Amino acid sequence: MNRLFILGMILLICVSSVVKSQDETEGGDKDFYKSSTFNGLKFRSIGPAIASGRISDIAVNPENCNEYYAAAASGGVWKSTNAGITWEPIFENQNSYSIGCLAIDSNNPFVVWVGSGENNSQRSVSYGDGVYKSTDGGKNWKNMGLKNSEHIGKIIIDPSNSNIVYAAAQGPLWGPGGDRGLYKTTDGGESWNKILDISENTGVSDIVFDPRDSQVIYASSYQRRRHIYTLINGGPESNIHKSTDGGKTWVKLTSGIPGIDKGRIGLAVSPVNPDYVYAIIEAAEDKGGFFRSTNRGATWEKRNDYIATSPQYYMEIYCDPFNADRVYSLDTWTKVTDDGGKTFNNLGNNGRHVDDHAFWVDPKNADHYLIG
Repeated sequence: MNRLFILGMILLICVSSVVKSQDETEGGDKDFYKSSTFNGLKFRSIGPAIASGRISDIAVNPENCNEYYAAAASGGVWKSTNAGITWEPIFENQNSYSIGCLAIDSNNPFVVWVGSGENNSQRSVSYGDGVYKSTDGGKNWKNMGLKNSEHIGKIIIDPSNSNIVYAAAQGPLWGPGGDRGLYKTTDGGESWNKILDISENTGVSDIVFDPRDSQVIYASSYQRRRHIYTLINGGPESNIHKSTDGGKTWVKLTSGIPGIDKGRIGLAVSPVNPDYVYAIIEAAEDKGGFFRSTNRGATWEKRNDYIATSPQYYMEIYCDPFNADRVYSLDTWTKVTDDGGKTFNNLGNNGRHVDDHAFWVDPKNADHYLIG
């Protein structure tokens, strides 16, 4: 042991002598550390990881499920053409880095819409400047307005007419007003009309079509306001609304829905049986939960007390493409029900992080998921 220690000290002295000699020859430490010393080190991207924050939405090319887009809450929009093996940032030159939602035109997958401004109410939420549109698969973008919306909850495109697009604007989180409510364009985004106006404090968070008839729309209004010290996540103006004429007129759906103050509400319509409409509702006095209507929203039944762990952060639900009773709910751990909401189980989290904010299930293969 002592011999090894002595040998180590001798080697250290020898190395120090060599370094000192080189320093004296080349002018000291300043000259010893030259730029050429580090030429072998190269910076490289490690992908949209922590710096981009949570993934807020996913949009998949309906004609090619290997091509899809991912929206980052604090990192723009990313595109993959090889099922996620590699990614390309495609939104770096735009004015917004915070993204809330994505939508691909089912009639033309080169047309992609982006709703800027993360659509949650977190302390760390960043805002955006309206909606963007690309007609060449994300190579180029144009801001299409609603610049004062700050947080776009969802965008849906009429499958029968690509010029008709709906944008749910949650509105500014820290104050009243702005572009807040449900907006509709009939000219591809060149102009917008507000078709559902609740108040300066309440925007629209979620919207879904009846897949049989795009004139039938369900929308959830969302009253909220954040301050430094608190989040007011709900009020009397949070409700479920329905239109049967493309947004010209609306009725409030109330039968079976809690009549007290409500918070964020997520909606989904079953593609298997569109008479089935699901809602996950945050409500005061622990009266929220998971609700189902089997008659297109006319009446509702509470199926379960379950709501997401943090309603302002999740509350998005998705219907299975083959089973009308199977519904997925985004949460800290994604939940799934196979009995129309009576019971829920974790979908599974092996090999990945928690906090799920984006979901896609393959309409041709219900065993194929993407989770953000």
